[in-house]
Amino acid sequence: MDDDLHQTPLHDLHLSLGAKMVPFAGYSMPVQYALGVKKEHEHTRNACGLFDVSHMGQLLISGPTPAQAIETLVPADIVGLPAGMQRYALFTGNEGGILDDLMIVNRGDDLYVVVNAACKDQDVTHLRTGLDAAHQVEVLDRSLLALQGPQAKDVMARLCPAACDLVFMRHGQFDALGTTLWISRSGYTGEDGFEISVPKDAAETLARWLVEQPEVEPIGLGARDSLRLEAGLCLYGHDLDTHTTPAEASLIWAVGKVRRIGGEREGGFPGADVILPQIDTKRIVRKRVGLVGEGRAPVREGTRLYDDADRHVGQVTSGSFGPTLGKPVAMAYVDVEWAGVETTLYADVRGKRLPMRVTRMPFVPANYYRG
Repeated sequence: MDDDLHQTPLHDLHLSLGAKMVPFAGYSMPVQYALGVKKEHEHTRNACGLFDVSHMGQLLISGPTPAQAIETLVPADIVGLPAGMQRYALFTGNEGGILDDLMIVNRGDDLYVVVNAACKDQDVTHLRTGLDAAHQVEVLDRSLLALQGPQAKDVMARLCPAACDLVFMRHGQFDALGTTLWISRSGYTGEDGFEISVPKDAAETLARWLVEQPEVEPIGLGARDSLRLEAGLCLYGHDLDTHTTPAEASLIWAVGKVRRIGGEREGGFPGADVILPQIDTKRIVRKRVGLVGEGRAPVREGTRLYDDADRHVGQVTSGSFGPTLGKPVAMAYVDVEWAGVETTLYADVRGKRLPMRVTRMPFVPANYYRG
């Protein structure tokens, strides 16, 4: 293992649980445990999985008007976000591309922001240079755990009963196991669950308590990837990048209506002159779509896609065998004329052309708790 890799506060716990560790975003992270990726995936769908996501960046933005300030960098409606609510957002560049995707929580007096591990240093710089001098960006020294699956609520009822009153994308502060937890009812699997921010010195105590619960198994990055793919959720650096706009990424919903053309706070974010006309006219040349294959052979990232006349029309950005669906699933960018649902495309896998059908996402219906 590379000595230069960072370790999360749960590193020793992962090793004691038999994790296979791999480099990921500059960290030594568990890719799987003794169960193996497929069974970890299935356990999360059927019971409850615990994920260490402490490599993610956790930030606080404070100042007189943090919501108005961050709207200069993201196209989401943050001014209209009620206290105690969380919203998905995008950092956009001047050319309209996506610099990162993130979660923003309105905590009342400040904003709690979670950014991707691979982008967190550049995101902190982007915020500190992009926000006005009246607003501060604090990098938090906290760990982050994700408890995901249909039985997550049963575990939370024993850990912190009050948090069970949260609904999807709600956030609150709670006391449990002798420390203060910041809990959001959200996650990256398509299942009901919770994301728990905990002080670093209390992270191992919390994680050990959680894995001792009968419903819970530790889950690695391998199953995290197949779960998020079945849920139709993007991975930055694969399905999103600086050359891809929100409209191309099928993320128009992440651009608040009040920020669009004719809205009361139209534009005002980087790349608005590119992004807003694309949304208004629907004129794009490529689009992110979901694909379902036949047989069992997975179609991996980088696979080229062809039409029935053998013309190259797109490329896969994420692909795997979907254990829940029982079929290969993928996300890809394709020329818009081939983006219609039920269109058949052909993936070039080791010289063979495997048929794949364009389909709506998510591939597996979401089970978020909305009350």
